[in-house]
Amino acid sequence: MIVLFTDFGLHGPYTGQMKAVLHQMAPGIPTIDLFADAPAGNPKASAYLLAAYAEWFAAGTTFDIDFRPARLSASFHGRDLFAPVAAMLARGEPPPGRPRKDDADRRRDWPDDLAEIVYVDHFGNAMTGLRAAMLAPNAKLAAAGRVVEHARTFGDWPPGAAFWYENSNGLAEIAVNQSRADRDLGLAIGSPVEIVA
Repeated sequence: MIVLFTDFGLHGPYTGQMKAVLHQMAPGIPTIDLFADAPAGNPKASAYLLAAYAEWFAAGTTFDIDFRPARLSASFHGRDLFAPVAAMLARGEPPPGRPRKDDADRRRDWPDDLAEIVYVDHFGNAMTGLRAAMLAPNAKLAAAGRVVEHARTFGDWPPGAAFWYENSNGLAEIAVNQSRADRDLGLAIGSPVEIVA
């Protein structure tokens, strides 16, 4: 399968153009729309988000792409470079480029857990870059001047109450029962989060 993780959104032609290239070059191979609304222009937040979701998909190989298609626009490598390479890999062809075994691209200045909001879903829930398993069950999170306690699920708190919980992909997520954490707490991508003992 081919998994799309982009900040293109579903409005406009961009995701559709990538899918058209994938369908043309790798017919019959399913394309999964994981995120079309990854944090726009924010590779740091996207990296933490992708790491939490990557375990659902087959492992791949990191490589430097030195393949150049006949037509390579200056502004849409997603369609012109990344989609053709993904199609080649999905067809079982050797990846165009140099295999990488090192972690030269790892950002050593980025911590393993990011104490900030990395994504806000359409319900208004605010995902952090913190792995919930790294937090004590009684830990509290502070964000936008509010301190929230842990809950296992939404029903543990009354309507209108803010809390944090471990979402289905293992991230600590801040929510408000039957409301929106982004609006009610003033949270957005990049909002800092503090762990309170």
